Order: sequence, then structure tokens, then C-alpha cells
Amino acid sequence: MCGTHDNITVAYETYSAELIAAGLLIPSGVPSVYGYSGVFENVIERFDALVTRAGAELKPEVMRFTPLLTRENYLRTDHLETFPNLMGSVHSFLGSEKELPELIRKRQQNEVWANDLGPTAVMLTPAVCYPLYPTASGTTLPTQGRLVDLRGFVFRHEPSPDPARLQMFRMHEFVRLGTPDQALDHRNYWLKKGEELLQSVGLDVKPVVANDPFFGRGGRVMAATQREQHLKYELIVPVATAEKPTAVASSNYHMDHFGHSFDIKSADGNVAHSACVGFGLERIALALFKTHGFDTTRWPSSVRQVMSL
Repeated sequence: MCGTHDNITVAYETYSAELIAAGLLIPSGVPSVYGYSGVFENVIERFDALVTRAGAELKPEVMRFTPLLTRENYLRTDHLETFPNLMGSVHSFLGSEKELPELIRKRQQNEVWANDLGPTAVMLTPAVCYPLYPTASGTTLPTQGRLVDLRGFVFRHEPSPDPARLQMFRMHEFVRLGTPDQALDHRNYWLKKGEELLQSVGLDVKPVVANDPFFGRGGRVMAATQREQHLKYELIVPVATAEKPTAVASSNYHMDHFGHSFDIKSADGNVAHSACVGFGLERIALALFKTHGFDTTRWPSSVRQVMSL
């Protein structure tokens, strides 16, 4: 087991070094935080446009949010209880002018100055769909429910040698709010549609039953339940290594979890259910570069055509 783990770590570090040498990733000095070249961004933009076209036929509402969520709405979820190790809380100096010299002194003396900061009214968004639910809070959905196209940056404090496990990354999601059947149909439709979409750009993805990385002993029980009920599927493909394929998209049925948290009702008066599909844009770009090479002009013509490269 130790040898396998070491091999995987070496594969992560090797692929990261190759991406940096090719100028695709720009290191920041902090693990899992990168800048991206124009070539990398172009691949993301082209694939993202493909996702948009794939969902357009369903006529979704389109919403875009900043990567900030109000602290009040964050606390209406159970993210603090289930993923405390991944959250990002925005803090700032809230003191008076009198207290500022002490903060500066600590900074100059290399003391722990961050303890002098206080929480602001916002958190870093942990999932693209989180800002959506407050907009439906206290409402009854129309008969057809709601389908929303979302895209944005999310934060997860998860530093890693794996270039595909980033602290800040972009997701393009389609979220369905409605009855249990509507939510499940959405999850299942996009599981198949997502597989076809990724295969169309040459990625040999496979669907697998998955679970979220819930924290602690209680989290292990929640993860087991999620897997047993087949609530979440991921589409995986080798990126840095075939020994540990990477999830590049996921399709998740939340049941009535967010309907309860935000008091959302379906047209029949019951608590609304929800489901989402999410495409990890940086991960997909990394998978494409690994599969087809770093020079996009030499990618297969079929892939270039689908992505309009």
C-alpha cells in the first residue's frame, strides 16, 4: 500500500512539473493555487461553451454569483458540521485606529497577527449551487420546478500535490429543484449526457458510485449511506495517473436536504428535492492535456472540431 501511495504522489508531482514547464500552470508558492496560461484558459472556455450548448436545449434559467456566500446563508447549511476542514471564512481587521499599531507590531515581529482579525459577513463559496438556494427560500416552485445553469469559482481548503485537487476552481453546474422524480430524472439524464459530452472530446470516462468527503466518524457513516443509496455518481478518468483516476464531473441527488434548510416547497406542497450535475473545468482541462498532449494544435481533429479550437 505504501509503495502504491508513493507512486501516486510521484505521478502527481511529475505531472505538475510538466504542466509548469510547459507554461500551462503558473505556480503561486502555495500548494494547489495556480495561475493559468492563455492556452489553458482557452481550453476551459471552449469546453465550457460546449457545456452551455448542451444545456441550452433544456432552457434553464442562467445565474452567476461571486465566490462569496453570506455567513448567514452559509450557516443555514450543515457545511460547518460536515466539511469543517474544507471551509474558507473571510476575516478582516475590524478594530479601531488605536488597535492598529498592535496589529502592525505583531506583523513586523513575525507574531501571530491573524488572531487580531474578526469574521466578516461573508464566507468563500464551497459549492456553486449554494448561493442559489437562498434565492428560492420561502417559495413554492412552479409545477415544472426550476432548472438553473450556474458557473463560478468555489473554494475548498484542500492543499495537495495533485494538480487536479485545487483550493480554488471553477464548476459549471445545472441544478434542478422540484419533486423527487424531477430531481432524480435530472441526475440520471445528466449522468448519461455528461458521459457522452466528455467522450466527445476524447476522454474515456467511466461512471462510479461515489460519496462526498464528509468529516470525522459521523462523516464516515454519512458517506457510507450516500454510497449505499447511490445518491452520487462521478465520472472518472486518469489524469496524473491511471492508478488513481480523477473525478472530472459528478451528478448528485440531494433528496430534500436543501429544501428543508431553505424552506423550499414543490408545487404539491411537499419539501422540494434537488439534484445537480457539476463539471470541474480545470480538472477537465488537465485531463484533456494529459490525454491529447500540451500542444492543442496537434490534438485529434475530431476533438478540435467539437471544441471549436
